[in-house]
Amino acid sequence: MITLHTNLGDIVIELDLSTAPVSAKNFLRYCKEGFYTGTIFHRVIPGFMIQGGGYDNNLLEKPTRPAIVNEANRGLKNKLGTIAMARTDAPHSATSEFFINLADNDFLDHTATTNKGWGYAVFGNVVAGMDVVNAIAAIETTAKQGHEDVPISAITIEDVTVAE
Repeated sequence: MITLHTNLGDIVIELDLSTAPVSAKNFLRYCKEGFYTGTIFHRVIPGFMIQGGGYDNNLLEKPTRPAIVNEANRGLKNKLGTIAMARTDAPHSATSEFFINLADNDFLDHTATTNKGWGYAVFGNVVAGMDVVNAIAAIETTAKQGHEDVPISAITIEDVTVAE
């Protein structure tokens, strides 16, 4: 179990190490290294998802390890309360950023091994703290420093606890 301690409360995540081992171990490594401490949820879209894990409070991108292989083709679906790897348009570009689904977002699921069809790899789910996730989703957002949907009040991951 991973607990993200945010300034709005705790979000507890259970990883799916058997179905999405590369993504889950990647996230776990970033957690254990303290990478996420001080990062923010920088993209919040109600009814869709909240995204974090890549930027500090000044919207400066943190340096990451190399990208990982996309495991969206392993059968896990982008359902309400699942956590998935964020990436660029390139299918195998995920590093540290993740998002928590606020709805069943089946259009993010794997459909084909093409750039458009790869989808976004789910690697776990929220087991406690959906009230915190929903509180984050309710925060007013704005455009800031070239980013859309940035919370006006910073939502910071203050610490991460890993319980194995």
